[in-house]
Amino acid sequence: MRALLRPGIGAWLAAALLAIAASPAIALDAAANYPARPIRIVVGFTPGGPTDQLAREIGHRLQQAWGQPVLVENKPGAGSRIAFEHVARAEPDGYTLLLGAVQTATNMAVYRQLTYDTLRDFAPVTQLTSAVLALVVSPSLPARSVGELVETARARPDGLTYATFGVASSAHFAAALFEQRAGIRLTHVPYNGAAPAQTAIAGGQVDLGFMSALSAMPLMQSGRLRALAVTSDRRLPQLADVPTMAEAGFPAFEVSSWQGLLAPAGTPPAIVSKLQLQVVRILALPEVRERLAAVAAEPVGSTPAQFRAHIAAEIARWAEVARRAGLALD
Repeated sequence: MRALLRPGIGAWLAAALLAIAASPAIALDAAANYPARPIRIVVGFTPGGPTDQLAREIGHRLQQAWGQPVLVENKPGAGSRIAFEHVARAEPDGYTLLLGAVQTATNMAVYRQLTYDTLRDFAPVTQLTSAVLALVVSPSLPARSVGELVETARARPDGLTYATFGVASSAHFAAALFEQRAGIRLTHVPYNGAAPAQTAIAGGQVDLGFMSALSAMPLMQSGRLRALAVTSDRRLPQLADVPTMAEAGFPAFEVSSWQGLLAPAGTPPAIVSKLQLQVVRILALPEVRERLAAVAAEPVGSTPAQFRAHIAAEIARWAEVARRAGLALD
């Protein structure tokens, strides 16, 4: 028996089916014409830090490749949450992007009342880089090894301060892990970016910190910061005299500072794919790879699926560190 439809429903259903059939073609057309106007890359840190520098490098190269302006917009504060909230609410059309750091995952491990969910509200495009951290101290601090630093901290409970480039940053979690493994207590001094954090350590306002070699390398090489160890599984060629944390007595202490590109959830997959392919081409450029190597960063260029899996794994890892450290924020 032929199904009976209410008046008008048949026409509505036919139109809906046509729209569904046409949607892939519409998405492909949107990707083919993308970008047709300026793109904004939002950064949750102050200008001058590693994430900001990388955003400007990627933005410059995208502008060269596509002939459309690519603007970097800094929205620092609240552990990058301001930037994440802004992009999560943006139109999912590929014209508002987020260049995020480790807070992409760690905010999910720390904040109990986030207004967004990273895995729900964002479309991962690609992980851009991975860079190890260096445990650095102010030249005014006499400690010249990790062991001496631990002895100083034990003699002065809560007396030593450490700077980070934001709450829930890789620097914050590395220090929390260090406290747990060394059995010491340090006082956290967060800054809105790597540049002011490392400047504070170099100036002696703060005692120490886990800083990204991506931005701290010039200060270490000039002697304004003293590097005691790196958080990689092997020594960095640029800091050949600096031991790993494992060599300093803390095995399996590997922490990376990474950056990645994200779009709002709902961005057409064809546009996400076009962005990912172009960014991977940029990361493969010899001059870009050379520039990243000079600051101890490795290009990654993962697929959207691989980047999503990486974010999920980081959320799980740092949630456990946060639980043990009692790091829970509203």
